[in-house]
Amino acid sequence: MSSSPQQTPASSPALRIAFIGGGNMASAIIGGLLRSGHEAARLAVVEPYAPQRDKLRQDFPGVAVVAQADSSLGEADLVVWAVKPQMFGEAAAPVQGSDTSLHLSVMAGIRSEAISQATGSARVVRAMPNTPALIGQGIAGLFASAAVSAADRQLVEAVLAPTGRSLWVAAEADLDAVTALSGSGPAYFFYMVEAMMAAGVEMGLPAGQARELALATCGGAAALGMQSQETPTVLRERVTSKGGTTYAAITSMETDGVGAAIQRAVKAAQRRAVELGDEFGGAAASGTGKH
Repeated sequence: MSSSPQQTPASSPALRIAFIGGGNMASAIIGGLLRSGHEAARLAVVEPYAPQRDKLRQDFPGVAVVAQADSSLGEADLVVWAVKPQMFGEAAAPVQGSDTSLHLSVMAGIRSEAISQATGSARVVRAMPNTPALIGQGIAGLFASAAVSAADRQLVEAVLAPTGRSLWVAAEADLDAVTALSGSGPAYFFYMVEAMMAAGVEMGLPAGQARELALATCGGAAALGMQSQETPTVLRERVTSKGGTTYAAITSMETDGVGAAIQRAVKAAQRRAVELGDEFGGAAASGTGKH
């Protein structure tokens, strides 16, 4: 593959983009691009799983969907890697060789060096998005290899913009922390919502009402935190009157070590992100790793 994205405006609907993998995150990006006016005919997806290919064709008419990479991949201005980490070695095999294209990876754990070795391109951006990208409310941490230009960064930002916010980190290792905090973070949130709902039901509320109250409360609190100039600590303290109901709940959480448990959980996710990089990053570069 060979291309020059710097010559194509990042916002251009004529930008040629190839996706390797057509799962949820690829679908979120494709959907966002189409909603923002991108030409469907300029998008292609390599998806080996037949039922998912059928779904992609149904959801995104006009987008080319193929079972395996072919010569058309060489025409892409941007290649987006969206396969599971353990599948990267196999997926990268057809595109190995000399390549100068810009590559954007949304894979967890696969490091930029492994992507560069597998594709031959030094222009690699790694992104760690999260599932709210499916509704345009996500946030992605981004890291660029040294060969990535300012124009490349702008292109990546433009491609991801319909899925939500993004921020650049200075060191690739920081993406492991991003993975643990925001990449896995939606699961922590839903875990808490599950517990709040269960408590509501135990206290006599119908399950539907408990769900609506828990989700609306957490969503509203998040929106308040984003819009406020105050710290989360200050916002929490403003709701917590000594001797009141919130005080009783926070005191119970502190007694149970909830805060410390959450910190341990996030750090456990970070450690696992590092392990995934060690396990699949190196193996993927050679395409010979056992999974």
